[in-house]
Amino acid sequence: MANNDTIKKTLTVALTLCVVCSVLVSGAAVLLKPMQQANILQDKKRNILSAGGMLQPGVDIDEQFEAITARVVDVETGRFTDAVDPLTFDDRGAARDPEYAVQLSGSEDIAGIRQHSRYMVVYLVTDAAGDIQTLILPISGYGLWSTMYGFVALEPDFNTISGLGFAEHGETPGLGGEIDNPTWQAGWEGKKVFDPNTGELKFTVVKGQVDSDHPEAVYRVDGLSGATLTGRGVQDMIRF
Repeated sequence: MANNDTIKKTLTVALTLCVVCSVLVSGAAVLLKPMQQANILQDKKRNILSAGGMLQPGVDIDEQFEAITARVVDVETGRFTDAVDPLTFDDRGAARDPEYAVQLSGSEDIAGIRQHSRYMVVYLVTDAAGDIQTLILPISGYGLWSTMYGFVALEPDFNTISGLGFAEHGETPGLGGEIDNPTWQAGWEGKKVFDPNTGELKFTVVKGQVDSDHPEAVYRVDGLSGATLTGRGVQDMIRF
């Protein structure tokens, strides 16, 4: 009777099992990739709609997103471009691609991202006459533990904040993670980034609460208790 307890047979069984499992895992990854990409795109659209104050629970995301026009901006020229498709272009991935990446010097990199894509996708909400009613911009910057990614919505003056939302971050729950708190985000509505008379960049995340009587309160947002570095990171990503 053959001995099944030999080292050779044990290794053969182990190797066969590893190969079978590898094939199953690889096959599942390939088959599920389109679904994963579709889910990522849906989540991105949901975050954009939320930042723009347009998200309606229970209504199809794609249907809601029809009110938004995606356009590509060439960061080096500041102009719209058709060089890439705004619906499929991955500006986060492009930031790591030598073909598209723009390196930032230390003085430029106040957001701590080191580099960004030459092309960025922005989102426009227009009225029947084609005038922009809301401009939604992608934002990113380093907090305490991670790079934070999100969107900020501006009113037609391109200076007044109408909404904010974060799509991804790794900040501490209950502390820096409070950037996801709707109550804190609501405090951003109506805040301004620049002095409209001088063009000076004035937006600030303060320590503690904003004094509503302060003459520059319109440029200030409440800080996050116990999360000074996260708050500073959010401030720098907006200023960048």
